[in-house]
Amino acid sequence: CDWSSDGCSSDLAGTTAAAPGAPLNILVAGVDRRNGLTGRQIAALHVGRVEGTANSDTLMLVHVSPAHSRVTVISLPRDSWVNIPGFGMNKINAAYGLGGPQLMVKTVEQATGVTINDYVEVNFLAFVTVIDALGGVNVCLPEPLSDPSSGVHLTAGFHHLNGIQALEYARDRHSFPLEDLTRIQDQQTLLSTALTKVISSGTLSNPLKVAQLLRTMLPALRVDKGLNIAGLADEMRGISSRDVVFVTVPIGDMNYQAPNGEDAILWNASQADRLFGEISNDQPVLRPAPAAKAAAKGHGKKAEPKPAGWQPSGARTAAQAACH
Repeated sequence: CDWSSDGCSSDLAGTTAAAPGAPLNILVAGVDRRNGLTGRQIAALHVGRVEGTANSDTLMLVHVSPAHSRVTVISLPRDSWVNIPGFGMNKINAAYGLGGPQLMVKTVEQATGVTINDYVEVNFLAFVTVIDALGGVNVCLPEPLSDPSSGVHLTAGFHHLNGIQALEYARDRHSFPLEDLTRIQDQQTLLSTALTKVISSGTLSNPLKVAQLLRTMLPALRVDKGLNIAGLADEMRGISSRDVVFVTVPIGDMNYQAPNGEDAILWNASQADRLFGEISNDQPVLRPAPAAKAAAKGHGKKAEPKPAGWQPSGARTAAQAACH
């Protein structure tokens, strides 16, 4: 197949297979395609009937350590001003529309210096399907949200959201002064909560539960041919929410005006290079403090990672980010 249909497994993303025992780098792209949505769902989701080229709305680089004992998720803001091979400087999310998954992969590899081994694409319907398959997800709001563009209208406090409500929440960027950067934090929190729910419910350690969840999820996703999601899920049975770290690429200028007049975001080059260097060398972004590690060892418990020296601003574990 090609990348024109959901449930697709293809090698057209141009990724490089990871060697046995090597770290795994997966590019996850949330794309504003409306495939599979009914007219009623399109209206409910406030996503409109946009014709023409789709762009990537969300980009995450997921680094899985060789022993599958640590995962780092790096969010790449959609308005990041980078070089798109063959097209020059542009916002990173334009790469998908200009050349599909293959150009998206090339662009991220060039910008980060990290080799991409696998690619996963999630559209609006896939997101809704996954959240509903998990039985919904909780959010804890410090302030009310109201965004006619995404359709979200929530009071401050605790809420349990279904798939459609969660998508409205994840797409909201007009309720905040920092727009997309705050939305990224909300998306990280949403994913952290969903992951914590999967782990705490014992889903990953129960082959039947994993199989049932994957049967629901996989038809809605588009993945690289070489990515064995079922096998990866099985290998990560022992992971905890403390072993998953979310971080956003360090920002140098969040109010950059590009030569073409567009508002864009510039990365902090030195800090971004350091972050991606750690990823390339399979180094943890957050390291357990030595004392905490020793104390935890004596009680048979895993230490909560704590800052040790330099760390990217806003880095946090899924356990810290989740809404309980």
